[in-house]
Amino acid sequence: MSETASISTGIAQRYASAVYDLAKDGKKVKGIEADLDALSDALNDSEDFRNLIHSPVYTRDQQGAAISAIAKKMKLSPIMTNTLSLMATKRRLFVLPQLVKTLRAQIAEDKGEVTVEVTSAKALTKTQSDKLAKSLTANTGKAVTLQSTVDESLIGGLIVKVGSKMIDTSIRSKLNSLQNVMKEVG
Repeated sequence: MSETASISTGIAQRYASAVYDLAKDGKKVKGIEADLDALSDALNDSEDFRNLIHSPVYTRDQQGAAISAIAKKMKLSPIMTNTLSLMATKRRLFVLPQLVKTLRAQIAEDKGEVTVEVTSAKALTKTQSDKLAKSLTANTGKAVTLQSTVDESLIGGLIVKVGSKMIDTSIRSKLNSLQNVMKEVG
């Protein structure tokens, strides 16, 4: 892991722990989960939002004002709104993606769940998602939450990440393996 990524992860973990402790003490974990969904959608869908949190061009005041307006529009909980405002003041908004991921992991761990990242060539149907979740629940012994993304370059198959384990059954991976084998023969 690079030094910058390590620093970002450390900062995100400290903020995530603080937010989670506040939410748990105030019995507002459900609200924080809704905030995380809204923030994830914003990070995935809005290039302007990503630019706001990563660009050094914006001043602290500009970031703070923008975050306050965004939080109000998204109807984020006071805990998350205050945390984002503090992050803007400290110029730490760049760790927001890691914060979302870390906070989700903390909440899931406390609930006895495991979050599984699934990447597929096409969007999974409800039946396929349920079947995969059931299979993974049986395999891990914990309740499974699927976090699905679509990557058409896989051609077919799935990439499933459970913690540090990854299972890659994609056609792209199989073609790459076949290509490497053919290079060795030639």
